[in-house]
Amino acid sequence: MSQAEQTETVDEDGVIESVSGPVVTATDLDARMNDVVYVGDEGLMGEVIEIEGNLTTIQVYEETSGVGPGEPVENTGEPLSVDLGPGMMDSIYDGVQRPLDVLEDKMGTAFLDRGVDAPGIDLEKEWEFEPTVEAGDAVEPGDVVGVVEETVTIDHKVMVPPDYEGGEVTSVESGEFTVEETVVELDNGEEIQMHQEWPVREARPAGEKETPTEPLVTGQRVQDGLFPLAKGGTAAIPGPFGSGKTVTQQQLAKWSDADIVVYIGCGERGNEMTEVIEDFPELPDPQTGNPLMARTCLIANTSNMPVAARESCIYTGITIAEYYRDMGYDVALMADSTSRWAEAMREISSRLEEMPGEEGYPAYLAAALSEFYERAGKFQLMNGGEGSISVVGAVSPPGGDFSEPVTQNTLRIVKTFWALDADLAERRHFPSINWNESYSLYKDQLDPWWTDNVAGDWAETRQWAVDVLDEEDELQEIVQLVGKDALPEDQQLTLEVARYLREAWLQQNALHDVDTYCEPEKTYRMLGAIQTFNDEAFEALDAGVPPEEITDVDAAPKLNRMGTAEEWEEFIDEIENDLKEQLRTLY
Repeated sequence: MSQAEQTETVDEDGVIESVSGPVVTATDLDARMNDVVYVGDEGLMGEVIEIEGNLTTIQVYEETSGVGPGEPVENTGEPLSVDLGPGMMDSIYDGVQRPLDVLEDKMGTAFLDRGVDAPGIDLEKEWEFEPTVEAGDAVEPGDVVGVVEETVTIDHKVMVPPDYEGGEVTSVESGEFTVEETVVELDNGEEIQMHQEWPVREARPAGEKETPTEPLVTGQRVQDGLFPLAKGGTAAIPGPFGSGKTVTQQQLAKWSDADIVVYIGCGERGNEMTEVIEDFPELPDPQTGNPLMARTCLIANTSNMPVAARESCIYTGITIAEYYRDMGYDVALMADSTSRWAEAMREISSRLEEMPGEEGYPAYLAAALSEFYERAGKFQLMNGGEGSISVVGAVSPPGGDFSEPVTQNTLRIVKTFWALDADLAERRHFPSINWNESYSLYKDQLDPWWTDNVAGDWAETRQWAVDVLDEEDELQEIVQLVGKDALPEDQQLTLEVARYLREAWLQQNALHDVDTYCEPEKTYRMLGAIQTFNDEAFEALDAGVPPEEITDVDAAPKLNRMGTAEEWEEFIDEIENDLKEQLRTLY
């Protein structure tokens, strides 16, 4: 049930029979599966998750201490839904779409009281509505009937709700209205407002799912260059504690070329969400120059919030993402982390005394993960346009063990795998994405875009880098045994080239004003400069120049400064010319 409708009359009352953490059982409650109920004297929000005879099981989205048998349970008769409309951008919600800033103002404290609710969007604020249809026009579900300037970056498109029949427009309003006022009327009596509702566990209808052919440009060299993600694709970032999952996801949220970003902090520490809240209003969007928060919706369900709300926050986020997808936007959804979501499901499942699966997770873990990731994709929309949702889920395997159930079930679903490595993190190599374990299944379908928009030899240059890194990995085993000096000269030189690939290209400083974002052209040129060093170095080696003289040229160390150079085009041109000149003078 949407909180905008919480004042509706209650269908039927029940009585609490037992309380076990976030799980409450009630009797004499006339309810259906997934109905929203209000539990106890304080009216704590909950959701029906099991019905057996006269016994109804409810998961409560708030702390249940002090709630006891005999207290009332009120059924709303509606499923858990979100309020959709202008005002969601630049907002911060909890797991059931309660705006945290509104609740703080309501209570006068940063600590939330139980049973306090607020609509997901401001029902009193007036928005300037500009119609895009006229009387007599025929409209169908999903068609845009008007536009509202939601933020300086986002134009909010008011659509015919997908569960409407559609028809001929009989009247259209223009001017300032609240989200609940009618702006368009149809000949069948249907009235269209700027406010919609949608159940979070039900995917919003869309047209045909298409094969993604355009990359989500992240501005991170290792991801764009080696393991790209498509717009409408799915990716997982598993890694142990301290390996940089959150910073990597925050970098994607800051710099990816998505139109909309929905960032879900699911069971993570509060200070990590604080960084997002503090940084995003100050940082400019690289595409528009406007503040990043103007295109961002945050869902903060931190580790100190009730565990059951973690289970719903993922669905809340994906439903908001689908709504903006239906407007024709490319949406990027960051879920940090799906492991905490799975742990919430495990706790609820154990309270229900269900048969456990591997490591105590519910047997339906794989199905739940699939259901979530399947809502991503590039779609042909009901109104004929196109929109996409790209989902990036962080996974926090205990002890960095990728064989645990959440990681393994996620890997069966997603097509891009960015494996974070604790050893790389300990060596201060960030992003600590292990290039030997990571992969992307989108490479082939995205190569035409890179070829057309960046460089004609993009795929060949990338494959050269992959081959060098693979060869280095094989040679390192020999180096560990006999030392680098025992290798043939050409292999010594290969190790030196691979070192520059790792240190100058794969490493990237998220805290540096310049290096934090690397456009595709710069990513390609930096790789090209290292390839120039490789080609010139091997020509010198073939001419009889010793490897130590080749690696001692003054221009080579400058490769490590390419990422932080402000005038990077001139800097890379200079390095390439210097490398050619200095190496050719050796023979």
